Amino acid sequence: MDYIIMDLEWNQGNSNKEEMSKLLPFEIIEIGAIKLNNNREKTDEFSKLIKPQVYHEMHRITGKLIHLEMEQLDNGFPFVEVAEEFLKWCGKDYIFCTWGPLDLTELQRNIRYYGLKELSDRPIKFLDVQKLFSIAYEDRKLRRTLEYAIDFLKIEKDIPFHRAFSDAYYTAKVLACLDESVLENYSFDVFHLPKDKKSEIHVVFDTYKKYISRGFDDKAEALSDKTVSATKCYVCNKNLRKKIRWFSPNGKHYYSVSYCDKHGFMKSKIRIRKSEDGRVYVVKTDKFITEAEIESIRNKQEKAKKQRKVRSISKNPGYQNPQN
Repeated sequence: MDYIIMDLEWNQGNSNKEEMSKLLPFEIIEIGAIKLNNNREKTDEFSKLIKPQVYHEMHRITGKLIHLEMEQLDNGFPFVEVAEEFLKWCGKDYIFCTWGPLDLTELQRNIRYYGLKELSDRPIKFLDVQKLFSIAYEDRKLRRTLEYAIDFLKIEKDIPFHRAFSDAYYTAKVLACLDESVLENYSFDVFHLPKDKKSEIHVVFDTYKKYISRGFDDKAEALSDKTVSATKCYVCNKNLRKKIRWFSPNGKHYYSVSYCDKHGFMKSKIRIRKSEDGRVYVVKTDKFITEAEIESIRNKQEKAKKQRKVRSISKNPGYQNPQN
């Protein structure tokens, strides 16, 4: 299997009123990639500029960041031609690797816009090297810049940053430094959701379990689904009794704590997200925690209760703000 370390640069409209912004908010203008073999040794590279078809002015922030002029892009190739060449170059047995989670989604969005054959009709497994760097060297949650990682690992900076090829080049350098075991912490791009209940994603990593649902019409339907709301020990598969029932501090994230008599306290977290087609889906993580960590969750629950009470009182027609 090959590793395709990919980086994209994209442009956007200078106005929110751009007609095409809803269909193609970010137009890819450069694809850069490095191919590593199964031993993570470089075997090939890819770099192409793309001639814009949608946005014909460089966004002011994009231009400053990537040091590209529209005149340079005028000498580029059509997206359809570049994308087809790139995907052929990737080969048949490979996994995408990116710095952060966005590039694969934008590649698929541009592919759809131009009517090309889609990469997949379901979630795509890939390696988020930014996340892997945090797992290997930090706290798993912090997300560093690519240049920070290069400096941390004392990798030579022999070409400039902030172009598609150079960022793919440096991301490949970071990937090559990671321990093999870290690569087991793969991610999923959900441009396409699981099609049905049978194809939903259930995967257990070294310290937690992740579940990615199919699409639902709305949040209420999602939260009423038994798989979404269930708290089950992912080690012994036992249904668990909740010590802290599901609650939400913000309407987007939901928490609960359950107890397994064999494996201890388990925190479950639900994230409600919007899919590409306007539906909603759930990302749920289950993780064992200490009793000390439960206190932090109880504090969140108490804060959420107080906020609900304030909102309820403020909706009362006779309510007067004590600060007035």
